[in-house]
Amino acid sequence: MTPDVWATIAAEAANESSLWAGALRPAGERETAPIFSSLSEERYALGLETIYEGYLLHYGRSRLFDPGDRDAGILLGDYLYAHGLVRIASLGDVRVVFDLAELISLCSQLRAEPGSLGGADAEAWAATAAALGHADGRLEIARAALRDRGDQEPLARLAREEADAAAVVDALRLHAERVL
Repeated sequence: MTPDVWATIAAEAANESSLWAGALRPAGERETAPIFSSLSEERYALGLETIYEGYLLHYGRSRLFDPGDRDAGILLGDYLYAHGLVRIASLGDVRVVFDLAELISLCSQLRAEPGSLGGADAEAWAATAAALGHADGRLEIARAALRDRGDQEPLARLAREEADAAAVVDALRLHAERVL
């Protein structure tokens, strides 16, 4: 993945709002390691990393931003979710937008419920990134298993089937280091 992904996310956020510009980490302190976009097609990298950065602002430690307070972090995360979905939509594949919107919804549900399976968000991210835009129904079935029965194994299996197993393990580890 090129550094342009990170520079683009930072520059576009800074251009959108002086609040977002002020929340950027200094260039030397930004972390630019891809996490889940490495499991996906390259054309989705910028949108996927933008959405994931928003997720990290809501539920973890951002790689690019250090907002002054929790409220600013939530607002910036919402902006990045929306901006990432707009980026993905510009590629012209409604299925991919649907997959990512479902991912955001499922992960929010996992994080919000008492006694939640928040840790299962990693498998949801990995499977979604790996199977992004596939219309074979397996992603929907795997998401339903987690949402309805708390079973994350179908998502983990789908991620391993669609992407390099070692890359999936790396993505899951890197995610675990970033989320709260």
